[in-house]
Amino acid sequence: MNKEFYKNNREKVLQKISDNSLVILFAGNAPKKTGDENYQFTPNRNFYYLTGIDEEDHILVLSKINGETKEFLFIKEVDEVREKWEGKTIRKEEVADVCNITDVRYLGDFNNFIERFILNKEELNIYLDLEKGNTSYNFINEIKNKYYNINIKNAYKLIGELRLVKSKEEIERIKKAISITIEGVEELMRNSKPGIKEYELEAYFDFTCKKNGVKDLAFKTIAASGKNATVLHYVTNDSELKDGDLILFDLGAQYKYYNGDISRTFPINGKFTERQKEVYNAVLRVNEKVIKEMKPGVSFLELNKKATEWIAEECISLGLITNKEDVRKYYYHSIGHSLGMDTHDIELENRNVIFEEGMIYTVEPGIYIEEEGIGIRIEDDVLITNNGYEVLTKGMIKTVEEIEAFMTNKKQN
Repeated sequence: MNKEFYKNNREKVLQKISDNSLVILFAGNAPKKTGDENYQFTPNRNFYYLTGIDEEDHILVLSKINGETKEFLFIKEVDEVREKWEGKTIRKEEVADVCNITDVRYLGDFNNFIERFILNKEELNIYLDLEKGNTSYNFINEIKNKYYNINIKNAYKLIGELRLVKSKEEIERIKKAISITIEGVEELMRNSKPGIKEYELEAYFDFTCKKNGVKDLAFKTIAASGKNATVLHYVTNDSELKDGDLILFDLGAQYKYYNGDISRTFPINGKFTERQKEVYNAVLRVNEKVIKEMKPGVSFLELNKKATEWIAEECISLGLITNKEDVRKYYYHSIGHSLGMDTHDIELENRNVIFEEGMIYTVEPGIYIEEEGIGIRIEDDVLITNNGYEVLTKGMIKTVEEIEAFMTNKKQN
């Protein structure tokens, strides 16, 4: 992204907030893992969306006072000894080149800076990222005990509304993440065989991501064979692949903090049984029906209702249920979610979203039959265009015929 992308995002936030307000966003830090080791750091996504800076501890402050807007970034003081161990951190003079913020100060000035704002106003709104578990909650506890003239507001939903609609640059990053994911799934299919462990097959995806420069996955890979595939978020991935079973992979590469998210289900030995094929095609029909409905003006909630209805009809045809109301025994999630910097990207309350051009949503119907050891989910990533949709995962094969042909060819080669 160029620095104007982040500048434009900040300007949109400043337009949406009330006058006499501050927006305070924390980059966050990596939590302790064990001993002297921390988990891998990943920046707060809203902080990153407005700055493009991928480092711990920094703080962004936006102000809108009497109609005048300003931007400040508080960064860590330079610690040359620590840098010998952990690497160089950003310098004041480098910030403008990354995100176009010119007023850069050190973290040691932050508390006095905020206090001056609060004491100079009879009433001040402070917007914080109030996603559950965020660093902002520690800050709230500090200032609520000191000041009576502040109103805490939620920047999480406000910025989330902006993040729902992706720019061209964001779409390109997601396309790149998807292309790496597709390459990884094909590598899984090439190496699938009975007798190995789920994690052994999963490793081929990990290698594909690593060789393409991926530093982190979109989420923990689901590699679920046989009955395991009927558990929605199965991530143990330690069972043996058995001849005649299916394996469901739900996975995604993350490219520069933008995610792909694909689910594919295929036969471990390369050939569907008749029953597996029957259930697979039922899920595929719903996948394709839902995608064809996607365009600007469509309600996600209404589309989700339609999808559930269609899956219920397929479950009746498959002999699983006789009443549509019983569909939740075999399908227990929604049809999809927004995709972006988070795999389950920020969404409006109760998912009450009307599709607009630039939104990216997954489409992931599934049918899970525990008593038959069959779990099938087929997930694609779909961009809403000005007059319809574009399937960003169209390069990933998904029909029974395509899958069997691909897996037959890999054996021959």
